[in-house]
Parts: sequence; C-alpha cells; structure tokens
Amino acid sequence: MATQRVLPQSKETLLQNYNKRLKDDIRSILDNFTEIIKTAKVEDETQVSRATQAEQDHYEMHVRAANIVRAGESLMKLVSDLKQFLILNDFPSVNEAISLRNQQLRT
Repeated sequence: MATQRVLPQSKETLLQNYNKRLKDDIRSILDNFTEIIKTAKVEDETQVSRATQAEQDHYEMHVRAANIVRAGESLMKLVSDLKQFLILNDFPSVNEAISLRNQQLRT
C-alpha cells in the first residue's frame, strides 16, 4: 500500500543530490579498485628500473587506497544524511505510527 507522495521542489532536489553523491562515490570506489588491480600487474619491459617502477606503483596504490577510504567515509556520511532526512521529513509515516499505537492502546 505504498503511495507515491509528491515532494516539494527543495526535497526533490535534495534527493537528486543524494542520488548523485551515491553514484559518484560508488564510481570512485570501483575506478580506484580497478586501477589498483591494473597497477598490481607486473610488466616486463619498462623504461625505468624495477625498483623505481615498484616505488611508483606502491605510491599510486596508497593514493588510490586513500581515495577508496575517502569515498567510503563519504558513503557513511550519506547514510547519516539520509537517516536525518527521513527522520525530519517523513511526517506521514510518523503520524501513521502514532495513530496505530493510539489505536492499540485504546483496545
């Protein structure tokens, strides 16, 4: 019995922003993970020494891992923002829960 509610423009914009943040963070995690996997492959012929290439790859993996952590923290912040949005803006569900509880207590 879920009915589609019409949201005010500001709330609709906020939800679109949440959706965009979600997609961007997931894309960042996926892209960085893919690049870490690509960097882990050993190439036989390079123009720099193996030690130099290994150090560069090591640094790149650290940067990409930090980017994954940042995107994960951003997702946790997004979850927190969504919970706050739901608590502050879901009056019909709150009213329904209150009405249901009142009815239960009266019986």
